[in-house]
Amino acid sequence: MKKRLITSALPYVNNVPHLGNLIQVLSADVFARWCRLYGYETLYICGTDEYGTATETRAMEEGISPKELCDRYHKVHKEIYDWFEISFDHFGRTSAPVHTKITQDLFLDNEKAGFIIEEESQQIYCPDKDMFLADRFVRGTCPHCGYKEARGDQCENCGKLLDPTDLINPYSPLCPGSLTVKPTKHLYINLPEIKPFLEEWIQKTSLEGFWSTNAIKMTEAWIRDGLKPRAITRDLRWGIPVPRQGYEKKVFYVWFDAPIGYISITADHTPDWKKWWQNPDEVELYQFIGKDNIPFHTVVFPCTLLGAEKGSGVRWTKLFHMSATEYLNYESGKFSKSQGVGVFGNDAIETGIPADVWRFYLFYNRPETSDTLFAWKDFAEKVNSELIGNFGNLVNRTLLFILKNFDSLQFSNNDTDWNQTRNDYLQKIKECYERTDLRDALKLCLEWSALGNKRFQEFEPWKIIKENPEKTLEVVSALAMQVRDLAILLYPIIPVSSTKVLSFFGYEGAPQWSWIEQQPPRPSQVEILFQKLEKDQIEGLRLRYAGKQNERTAIPEVQTIAQQFIEKVQLIVARITKVERHPSADKLYIEEIDLGPLGSRTIVSGLVPYYKEEELLGKNIIVVANLKAAKLRGVLSQGMLLAASANDQLEVLTVEAPPGTPVLLASNKNKQSAPYTEITVDEFFAIPLKAQGGKVVCDGRPLLVNNIEITTKKVRDGEIG
Repeated sequence: MKKRLITSALPYVNNVPHLGNLIQVLSADVFARWCRLYGYETLYICGTDEYGTATETRAMEEGISPKELCDRYHKVHKEIYDWFEISFDHFGRTSAPVHTKITQDLFLDNEKAGFIIEEESQQIYCPDKDMFLADRFVRGTCPHCGYKEARGDQCENCGKLLDPTDLINPYSPLCPGSLTVKPTKHLYINLPEIKPFLEEWIQKTSLEGFWSTNAIKMTEAWIRDGLKPRAITRDLRWGIPVPRQGYEKKVFYVWFDAPIGYISITADHTPDWKKWWQNPDEVELYQFIGKDNIPFHTVVFPCTLLGAEKGSGVRWTKLFHMSATEYLNYESGKFSKSQGVGVFGNDAIETGIPADVWRFYLFYNRPETSDTLFAWKDFAEKVNSELIGNFGNLVNRTLLFILKNFDSLQFSNNDTDWNQTRNDYLQKIKECYERTDLRDALKLCLEWSALGNKRFQEFEPWKIIKENPEKTLEVVSALAMQVRDLAILLYPIIPVSSTKVLSFFGYEGAPQWSWIEQQPPRPSQVEILFQKLEKDQIEGLRLRYAGKQNERTAIPEVQTIAQQFIEKVQLIVARITKVERHPSADKLYIEEIDLGPLGSRTIVSGLVPYYKEEELLGKNIIVVANLKAAKLRGVLSQGMLLAASANDQLEVLTVEAPPGTPVLLASNKNKQSAPYTEITVDEFFAIPLKAQGGKVVCDGRPLLVNNIEITTKKVRDGEIG
């Protein structure tokens, strides 16, 4: 199998990404996870695009250097992507020194081949500020479609590439006075001269790499309308120096250097970068972008590489498959970074809704062939009906029935129809992933899951087990295999939840396709995977994120996990004073607890399989004291005790401290003085606590009781919940 090199469009550094921006990064992540799962040697590269006038101007407005601005927003981007579980092999920066060298080398190779020309051009100039204006900061009416807010580099409405002087009635928000036109010299890459090599390459690659339809149509339109030389230098300071005499005060235009960032970020990651980028016979390049970026990836960047090949003789790895999504719109309008409209990455984190839930809906609603709409009501409906009511329900009902009734699984080849259905879905879902039809892959998983729920309901195992336990075991064993299969197939899309389902069966680590070919072991546990999105909760979020972001609040720095813990979670030592079995649930205890100054409460815990009553009575435990009360099988639980779990082991956290003692995070011994607000279970689990090497930690920092670290004995490494 060929190696797979995967990129997603480099996000521009000076803004917080919104959900529409995240589609490309998430799409590449899902495909990369699929490729690793199936056994391909895979490299997923991305990073921040940091040069250009937008960065320089924003830095000037804030009174800081462009580098300081980039440092801040690179961190913001990385923290958001980490929260969304994006599995980059490397998330780099175009401001790295290696990026300068590779960009200059590719320029020099094109110059050596004769594809760089110098032309004097007329450029928009602002007399009031004595500066040429970058294309993107000139606005006006598009001469092709009449769109009145077209940018000077490209019309967002029709997709045509433009020069600022093409615009009708140009103006700039950066220049208070009128604009003029002045001559200036710039370097151009001669696209018409490279066109014959480009057309030959496109005819072969677009078919072999099954480009998305919009990528093929837009590229064909570009070539049909005629390619023109394209400027690659600009009159700026923040950018890559041009290695040519007379151009000491100019830099490379950001559109020229940004795609080269895929190469340089790889080089920043590994000294073996040429095995990926100068190895077209053994590597396939998959690129995930939005439709507004298509021409730069199917025409301009390939022309840069094709031209460099003619100058150096070195063959470059070029685009194999292009996956270009349409637009994800927001409620009644469009997502907009510049206008601050929509749900941004930091907003998603603040909601307390787990990353897997966001990932699920964004792929359920992925704009693969046409624009789609993010709507809060639809978000809740799809999550509650499909993620929870369909997949979550199949997992829970199947594994609970097995845990309650059978000590082992029994598989049969007699049910040929069901086995054929399984094989058909495995093949169809695999084909969707291979062609990057990621939304279709998810829809097929949900379709198959619905069939599993239907089979469970129609078979009625709770009745049939009495008259035919062997047949019942065969049916629920097949359903258990289906649950295992779906967890593997959905892992690229909802990795945290799928990993948890696989852990119920005893699987560890990232899933492998070979597991599909094996019979799963009997599950040893099951937990509720997702919490329902309530109507009031969603309506509150819809109102909170209506309008423009700067009208709601200033864009905050993304909180670390530790900061979220400090502000949101109240952990208190409590003593168990009474333990009794739940009257209507085999695995639940009802415990009375003493929290010292906070008084006594009742909590419900699923500890029957792990502890006897006398083993819990009198223990000093740790409780989430500000958890919203909830009824569990008819009994109101006013908190939750903490326990560490891994595989089939569970250990309740116990400490030597009196009831009412607060549990603090190291280096934050003075907790907030304001009263804690209630949090939901989802909000709590969005702030992961872990056992690492026998220590209980949050965000890598230990939890303390009276300045003593909390430790575990049985479960040295595992999740805390």
